[in-house]
Amino acid sequence: MKALKISVVVLVGLIALFVGVSFMLPKDYAVSRAVTMNAPVEKIYPLISTPSNWPKWGVWNRRDPNMRVTYSGNTSGAGAVWAWESKSEGNGTMSFTAAEINQRVSYKLDFPDFGMSSVGDLRLSPSADGKSTTVTWTTQGEMGGFPLWRYMALMMDRMVGPDFEGGLKNLKALAEG
Repeated sequence: MKALKISVVVLVGLIALFVGVSFMLPKDYAVSRAVTMNAPVEKIYPLISTPSNWPKWGVWNRRDPNMRVTYSGNTSGAGAVWAWESKSEGNGTMSFTAAEINQRVSYKLDFPDFGMSSVGDLRLSPSADGKSTTVTWTTQGEMGGFPLWRYMALMMDRMVGPDFEGGLKNLKALAEG
């Protein structure tokens, strides 16, 4: 009986420590990846600024070929919106909030099933001769008020980073092809 009491006290102590530490963790996260493509910005920009082009290079669409996608708002640039429903990738909406032709596209990403959202950019930086372009994809967000979600903030780079890398690799192949 004494061993059981000690086990319960240790378990409660570990849970309290786990929860206590979560209050000290950052609730914000940021993820960024970049790749240089042997293509001019004029070839890349339409691929990132038009939501209907994202399934051609995005990893989420490739992981779920049955993903149901709908488009609304503008067809390209600021005001363009696409939403998806997927059993494996979840449901979400991406709204392009700002766009500067051949320079950047900014977006807001919403995941209603998790009550989470983030913002991000795809920025284009042409080389001096204009023959190649570095595309930098960033996202940042907040994990919300629930302290245990802050552990997720620590893992966002490992969770989202590979998707960005895969998407940029696919975008590079498409732009250079």
